[in-house]
Amino acid sequence: MLLINFVEKEKFSITFPFPFGRVGGKTKNSKIKMPGEEQQFKRNIAYKLKIGDLLIGKPIFDSETDRFSFVELGDKKIIRVNIIGNIVDRYESEGEKKYLFFTLDDGSGQIKLRVFGDDVNKFMGVRQGQTIIVIGNLRNFNNETYILPEIMKEQDTRYLLIRKLEFEKIRSENSPRIEDKKQIIAIKDQILEKIKSSEEKGGLEMDRLILELRNVSSEIINQEIKKMLEEGIIFEPRPGVVRWLG
Repeated sequence: MLLINFVEKEKFSITFPFPFGRVGGKTKNSKIKMPGEEQQFKRNIAYKLKIGDLLIGKPIFDSETDRFSFVELGDKKIIRVNIIGNIVDRYESEGEKKYLFFTLDDGSGQIKLRVFGDDVNKFMGVRQGQTIIVIGNLRNFNNETYILPEIMKEQDTRYLLIRKLEFEKIRSENSPRIEDKKQIIAIKDQILEKIKSSEEKGGLEMDRLILELRNVSSEIINQEIKKMLEEGIIFEPRPGVVRWLG
């Protein structure tokens, strides 16, 4: 089950204090509703996501213009996101055309943040090694989905754990309870198979395992991992990584 949360749609207003429209070269006080009236616009929902979940989504393009429209993730159309992660790479252009590229990592995957034009000065202070929250719109270029940031704000590193616990709570609440012993054995076999297949990579990260077994609660996965560690079937070479003891 995909772990998706969202913030409420934000509203903002624009007031036009001047007459609108021209007739015969002269300004006319038009009855169009825009002038002198508040117009409300709705921004797209900023979905709280893991980067790993976002990257498995399907980019959808307009059939007529071939322009990127949104990322399809389950029954959601994702245009705008809210993600917390660490800046692990930063590139600043040289020359007349100014732009900034960042790489954001939240432990489940990595995604690029790209900043252009006037926004470069706005985000010039963002540095490699910082933990940030980013809210922005998705874009796609050369088959790579990236984020065009609206907001990037430094956060305490503890917010990564808070967001992770938030996702785990949602997942636990949405996952069906498993009490059938046959189902538990089947899940254990799945976990063990994934651990064995990761031996060439030096082990399997727990976050990756939880991400891959989407229909199983993290509580059940952690429970079965603990049992296998106690039974000596697997071992933990370093925190958060498990290997098969074969």
